[in-house]
Amino acid sequence: MIAPGRAKRPGAARPLLDPPSPDEVASCPFCAGHEHMTPPQTLVLPEEGDWKVRVVPNLYAAFDRAEVVVHSRRHIRSIADAEEDELELVAEAWRRRAADEPGHVFPLLNEGREAGASLRHSHSQLIWLPDPAPPRARPRAETVFERNDLVVACPWASRVPYETVIGPIEPEADALGSARLAPALKLLADVVRRLHRLEGQVPLNSWLERSPQDWRLVLFPRLNVLAGLELGAGIYVNTVPPEEAALNLRAA
Repeated sequence: MIAPGRAKRPGAARPLLDPPSPDEVASCPFCAGHEHMTPPQTLVLPEEGDWKVRVVPNLYAAFDRAEVVVHSRRHIRSIADAEEDELELVAEAWRRRAADEPGHVFPLLNEGREAGASLRHSHSQLIWLPDPAPPRARPRAETVFERNDLVVACPWASRVPYETVIGPIEPEADALGSARLAPALKLLADVVRRLHRLEGQVPLNSWLERSPQDWRLVLFPRLNVLAGLELGAGIYVNTVPPEEAALNLRAA
């Protein structure tokens, strides 16, 4: 449901990521030099020299097997701040850990406490689910732009403002084995940077959605507070029409 006027209702102020506290970097377990603060790594890339991406077990996993992919040795707070070579290694880490530990791997990203992140240092999670995550059909969408055989689009049935999907122009089955996964992560970082210019550094979620025939990265910004209508009835009230979101993202 598209309802732009709902953005003006009392209490509709959009949450922003809180600023860093003075001891954030000193206590961050994901920064270089703090490797002793995490469980032993399951993968480090590159394998020689200073690491750029590390994979470690998740200490607070909701499932039997879950790992954290640290996106940079630098203390960056968003995937938008990751460098291109770091994102290439993130894609490689997802691929290699999925190959090393077969099963229903679900890659996801949370940024900001309101989006479920407990640590601010940019990272993604790999969760081995007991069953495959149910895929959605490829949605009708308003194209933002195309690049490297990938399309960035805002679904016509967007659930939240600036919901965005990034995937191959032509359906492709094997996401984690695809040469397009790293370029898709780079496009995700690009879209998040554009979102930051438009709305500030807002909380967000992203995940890799897969089906036997297709895949896409989904960006789900937390610009709205999800209330009983959304959570109980599954009816999402979006205050920014997808064609307007696409226009704004192109211009940002």
